[in-house]
Amino acid sequence: MRLAVLASGSGTLLDAMATGGLPIALVMVDRHCAVEDVAAGHGIPCVVVERTDFGDSFDRDAFTARVVEQLGEQRIDLVAMAGWGTILGPAAFAALPGRIINTHPALLPAFPGWHAVRDALAYGVKVTGCTVHVATETVDDGPILAQEAVPVLPGDDESTLHERIKAVERRLYTDTIRSILEHGVEQFDRTVSSASTSS
Repeated sequence: MRLAVLASGSGTLLDAMATGGLPIALVMVDRHCAVEDVAAGHGIPCVVVERTDFGDSFDRDAFTARVVEQLGEQRIDLVAMAGWGTILGPAAFAALPGRIINTHPALLPAFPGWHAVRDALAYGVKVTGCTVHVATETVDDGPILAQEAVPVLPGDDESTLHERIKAVERRLYTDTIRSILEHGVEQFDRTVSSASTSS
């Protein structure tokens, strides 16, 4: 299986994945960012599918078509989002059904959305964590592949808690992707198919 990583930020998760030995065939970014340097440092090809419109006029479907075209040209079988900043349109999930995965800094289905760590602290939970899940058209709503709990410590703020979650995330995400690659797509598809049947 050919693995692509879609990322937009500092590249720390990509660095952990590459350092962990994952055979990443392609990195894609939607804006110029530190991820490009991380990819170069690991000798991984990186393409920019630049998003230039962040307003109400943004054509999500056209942007998604460009992403899908690049993935198709590179014969990508599995996509891991690692801080990717743009929500993709339906065409991406049609092109790679059950083959796009993501990680989220909470124990889904609790605290979906962009501010999961802040929301968990505001709610007063004693335990939160990290979830690796299949990405779908509905954000943070796909079948769960792996989860790990992270305790909320006295005195935690959003920054300290998020850093501890990220440490777990780097390991859990890498291990989950490795398992998918080693055990084949059948195991991955069974997870998706059983979740779809129960919904």
